[in-house]
Amino acid sequence: MHIINRATTRRGKRSLLALAIALTLSACAVGPDYKRPNAPAAHDYAPTAMPQTTASTSGTGGGAQQWVQDMDIPGQWWTLFHSTPLNALIDDALKHNADVEAAHAALQAAWENVRAQRGAFFPSVSASVDPTRQKTGSVLSSNVASNSTLYNLTTAQVSVSYSPDLWGGNRRQVESLVAEANAQRFQLEATYLTLTSNLVNAAIQEASLRAQIDAIQHIIDDQQRIMTTLQRQLALGDASEAALAAQQAALEQSRASLPPLEKQLAQQRDLLAALSGRMPSDSMDARFTLDGLQLPNQLPLSLPARLVEQRPDVRIADEQLHAASAQVGVAIANRLPNVQITANIGSAADSASNLLGTGTGFWNLGANIAAPIFDGGTLKHKQRAAEATYRQSAAQYRSTVISAVQDVADVLHAVNADAEALVAAERAERAAARSLEIAQHQLGLGDISEATLLNAELTWRQAEIALIQAQANRYADTVALFQALGGGWWNRQDVSDATAAAAPESRH
Repeated sequence: MHIINRATTRRGKRSLLALAIALTLSACAVGPDYKRPNAPAAHDYAPTAMPQTTASTSGTGGGAQQWVQDMDIPGQWWTLFHSTPLNALIDDALKHNADVEAAHAALQAAWENVRAQRGAFFPSVSASVDPTRQKTGSVLSSNVASNSTLYNLTTAQVSVSYSPDLWGGNRRQVESLVAEANAQRFQLEATYLTLTSNLVNAAIQEASLRAQIDAIQHIIDDQQRIMTTLQRQLALGDASEAALAAQQAALEQSRASLPPLEKQLAQQRDLLAALSGRMPSDSMDARFTLDGLQLPNQLPLSLPARLVEQRPDVRIADEQLHAASAQVGVAIANRLPNVQITANIGSAADSASNLLGTGTGFWNLGANIAAPIFDGGTLKHKQRAAEATYRQSAAQYRSTVISAVQDVADVLHAVNADAEALVAAERAERAAARSLEIAQHQLGLGDISEATLLNAELTWRQAEIALIQAQANRYADTVALFQALGGGWWNRQDVSDATAAAAPESRH
């Protein structure tokens, strides 16, 4: 495009650029500079020292577990259970779970919002071409050199608009959006952790239900055999109808306990299918038993000061507090004067073909300074609202930290208590099994009745079911511990490089 005075235009552009740079470099960011709250000063999770090793038994899930201070947690912590079907199911679920996909999309949207806001640091440049046909009244002078009152006018121009970030309002807005994006990053990690924990717990529950159903089915089979024997004895006059009726009642009671367990098992299968992105009608080959899961013998233990770095929920609360802090700066900046610099350069002619001709060029450079004087208190109260939101976020952060430490403390108590409970359950099962063995020997000698043997068998089977539940509790406690400690997301290998590199930007 041809311009009349090129030297003047170049000087104007250089002046505009120099002014913008000077204003930007001299600008400050109003509002509080974010400082992360101090980590908890606590050095333990209980008033008194807790055992360093849990109780143990020789059966399934009964191995001793030892606490290892500051032991790192693998990103794929569920592999410590050494279950190939479980590993395959979780790998498949991470690829097809809708919640994970939604969290990824939300994270991408958050970073796109950051990039969009960063665009305000640069001038806005636009180009336009405006062809018009005009008629000027004959009593007025013409706007064109030909003095014609009916003419065409074509204007082509480039417009530049720039608002220097004098008070750092845009920088604070970007800072807030980066913090929100990092919060979304940790929301993604929380989604991963919740999904994997739910899958492992569902697998443990399925294994427990299968073992309980198997135990109930053995009870039913044994009771059916005893009932058949009583029916023969009744026909021979060696048993009473009362004994047969009591046996019938016990059998039906055992049968009645089976459908609820089968319902729970079916629901667990539905849950596993849903978590892995399948419909309940889709086939799923994975089957889980307690014997197919290995209890980790070393358990990590992180101090509260490190816990706040590991827990996704605490990191989310931290980033939300950071975002709220930056919004205070945005609100303050909105109450201060702002400068807008504008420039236009172009050409106007009576036809498009003459736009590059001599004498058609024009340019202008201007600035606008605007300051709020009266707005009914709107900006003042917006600042106060931002400050109140910051205080709210600070309180929520403290609450989240306390809940996180409590969560770990609860799990530590559960791990130790349920290990003791498993020892007691195994002793009870062994005692009941020994009692049944003696009863069977006495029945063979004719010293006791079938009903006495039945009671001994029922006691043993009930003790067996209690033992199964205690075994499942130990596996579930271990899952809860890995979840409470953050699940090792920092060691995951599938975090995108762009996301990982962008995370430190929240620490301004």
